[in-house]
Parts: sequence; structure tokens; C-alpha cells
Amino acid sequence: MTTTTVTQMKCACPSCLCIVDISQAISRDGHYYCSTACAEGHKEGEGCGHSGCGCHS
Repeated sequence: MTTTTVTQMKCACPSCLCIVDISQAISRDGHYYCSTACAEGHKEGEGCGHSGCGCHS
């Protein structure tokens, strides 16, 4: 059996389309986020700020 190490995954924000590098992601409660806005649940209604992603909920 071969072991695979995950280094990238989808941002944990449900409405976000971003793929994050785990080594650079914001980690909160065992989940990985692409931005502070996503990690904080978009408290101010702001998006993640990445081109092509319209998350903000």
C-alpha cells in the first residue's frame, strides 16, 4: 500500500471555491481556510479576496 500526504485541500468555508496549501492556510478548529474572512465566518460580509471566488456568506 502507498501512503499519500495531503498538501492541498478546498477551503473549509462552504461558499468558497479556493484550494489552499495546508502549510500556508489559516487553521481553526481542525479546518483549513484560505483567508481570515473565511476563517471568521465573514463577520463583516467581506469575501476572501481571491480572484474568481465570490464567497461572502
